[in-house]
Amino acid sequence: MLPQTTQVEVDAPAKPQRAIFVLQDKFTLLSFAAAIDCLRIANRMSGKTLYEWMIIGEGGEECSCSAGTVFRLESDLCELMRDDIVILCGGIDIQHATTKKLLNWLRREARKGVKMAGLCTASYTLARAGLLDGKKATIHWENHDSFSEEFDEVTLTKSVFVIDGNRMTTAGGTSSIDLMLKVIANAHGEELANAVADQQIYSSIRTDQDTQRLSVPTRIGVRHPKLSLVIQMMESNIEEPISPSILAKEVGMSTRQLERLFRRYLNRSPKRYYMELRLQKARNLLMQTDMSVINVALACGFASPSHFSKCYRSHYDTTPYRERGTQAARLSI
Repeated sequence: MLPQTTQVEVDAPAKPQRAIFVLQDKFTLLSFAAAIDCLRIANRMSGKTLYEWMIIGEGGEECSCSAGTVFRLESDLCELMRDDIVILCGGIDIQHATTKKLLNWLRREARKGVKMAGLCTASYTLARAGLLDGKKATIHWENHDSFSEEFDEVTLTKSVFVIDGNRMTTAGGTSSIDLMLKVIANAHGEELANAVADQQIYSSIRTDQDTQRLSVPTRIGVRHPKLSLVIQMMESNIEEPISPSILAKEVGMSTRQLERLFRRYLNRSPKRYYMELRLQKARNLLMQTDMSVINVALACGFASPSHFSKCYRSHYDTTPYRERGTQAARLSI
């Protein structure tokens, strides 16, 4: 016979905290499941109904996640109570899923003082509604470039999650667990939050000081400190690229030594690697924003659209204009 789970003693609330999960079209299943399961386990570990939840969405019938699984909704976008928490679940094609009806509903409920969280790319929707203005936030790293270009009023961080007043945002994936554990700890204590993490076999609880992406050495598979530092400088200076000679000087080596370092570890020149970083950001902006091609070019350090188009075609075998057209056609389906 299996031993029973030891319960954590917490004070019973006057009434359960109600979480309203709002599913957007093509939401990320992992982010949603991780968040809602934290609440379920908190109830189980405390032996009390600390949390209740509803799953709603535009239309009130069903919603598909990005993996294609269809979820039945309990309600359309409905009237909420002031002490509810809205947990907005985003995913791919977030611009398409950010509808006028949803934005108006979010603004209306926010005026009541309702707390709101955006999981994964739902930070974009909250920002479009103006609900992150003047606040810190985070979003999945793949959407970082487009978000920072579009929302100057938001202080974007690379943290796994951010809590700023009555707004909460996560970077997606398992960062939903980190946010919900923090919410549970704030309301009912660290002991219960740790018990929930143990039940999930979640052994490394992250804080809002942890960043969402792997370190440069881990990502590139190379642990050379000077090479890592140069790549960090490249990633931080896309709009105004730094010449290889200055990069080399910053880390205390000659331009020739820097060239050899890149050839040895990355099989490309520093100039080529830098160009690939800039083109990758350009592609993100073309696919995720309505920025004009010329503004994308300028944001990625290209002095002219013609030079940008030539480099883009060479790397991606298509032009920026065709890339933008293909993306627009895909979103209209």
